[in-house]
Amino acid sequence: MSHQLINLSPDLKRLRDEGFNIAVEAGILIVNDIPYVTPSQAVAYGTLVTPLSMAGDITTKPATHIAYFAGEHPCHKDGTPMVKLVLAGQPPYPYGIGLYAQHMMSNKPFPLEVGYADYYELMTTYINIISAPVHSIDSLITARTYPVIEESEVESVFCYMDTASSRAGISAVARKLALGRIAIIGLGGTGSYVLDLVAKTPVNEIHLFDRDVFSQHNAFRAPGAPSLEQLRSKPQKVDYLASVYAQMRRNIIPHNEFLTEENVDQLLGMDFIFLCLDRGTVKHTIIARLEAAAIPFVDVGMGIYLEMDSLSLGGIVRVTTSTQLQRDHVHQKRRISFGDGAEVNEYQQNIQIADLNALNAALAVIKWKKLFGFYLDLEGEHHSTYTIDGNSLINEDHSA
Repeated sequence: MSHQLINLSPDLKRLRDEGFNIAVEAGILIVNDIPYVTPSQAVAYGTLVTPLSMAGDITTKPATHIAYFAGEHPCHKDGTPMVKLVLAGQPPYPYGIGLYAQHMMSNKPFPLEVGYADYYELMTTYINIISAPVHSIDSLITARTYPVIEESEVESVFCYMDTASSRAGISAVARKLALGRIAIIGLGGTGSYVLDLVAKTPVNEIHLFDRDVFSQHNAFRAPGAPSLEQLRSKPQKVDYLASVYAQMRRNIIPHNEFLTEENVDQLLGMDFIFLCLDRGTVKHTIIARLEAAAIPFVDVGMGIYLEMDSLSLGGIVRVTTSTQLQRDHVHQKRRISFGDGAEVNEYQQNIQIADLNALNAALAVIKWKKLFGFYLDLEGEHHSTYTIDGNSLINEDHSA
């Protein structure tokens, strides 16, 4: 539970101060100990939940009048279900880590376009409706239980709450990505977009490895928009990008260095690696160490050429995955190049192709999410290529 969020939000603080047993988890407001009448006309206690709308670290006006209830079907005093309150749906509705609500409820405010003023009004309205029949059985039963407030809480990696996951009802799915440590090696165009995507997941630590300066050409193939003053200061890539995403989350750790045989052991203990560099000889060293340490990784790359007749760019975007389930393809099929790019390749000439960088990163991050159960993975592909001219995506080297 986030005590700071509750203290800063007057509606949540009022709920707590008036004795309601509230909690905030993963962008969901939870009110426990709601008394209600069951179909057998007994009194039981359920949980009322709704996703929060936030402005930074405080609540805003609720975006929906919908709430969810965990428990049996709430009933009138004679045991008949409250059919006007509870919507027919397809439960269970996930609202936390292993927590599910059985009922979706709708009590529209009047006028509907005005909505509920705040979460105090929203939740107390539902509580009053659900609990009213209980008072005919025992007038002393109440949802105001004044629970003991615990001071300890686990600090989130985010500086503000992930309300995107809670609004979509996928907080429990997102928690699958709450890994210990990942590393991004190479913070050029593709690596910077990988950071942009993984920074929005609950992974605990993100380690960045690169020794290059964030130069003017980098600004045109990286997410965001650095100022002229920032470019003039010639920041290191890892420092600049870490500072950008530090506004959103904690534990982004910059390493202003290239990896070599001497320092590659810094990767030991990582849960996953994104390889986003084009220096083949050092990549060979890194991959050998990762394979020996049984660390899964994704390697990204592009081969882009200029078609002179049409003055158009063509080529292939590649994502190659290596896990304990499938590693031989990296070497036997030469899925990853270990050369240092002596061949002609317009990508190495810094042609501005931010969309391909973003696509390459997105494909790599999607595969990472598949490996840890966020997305369904029916084939277990470990090598994918996207060809620009035919708009075709081919998956190979399946482990499933």
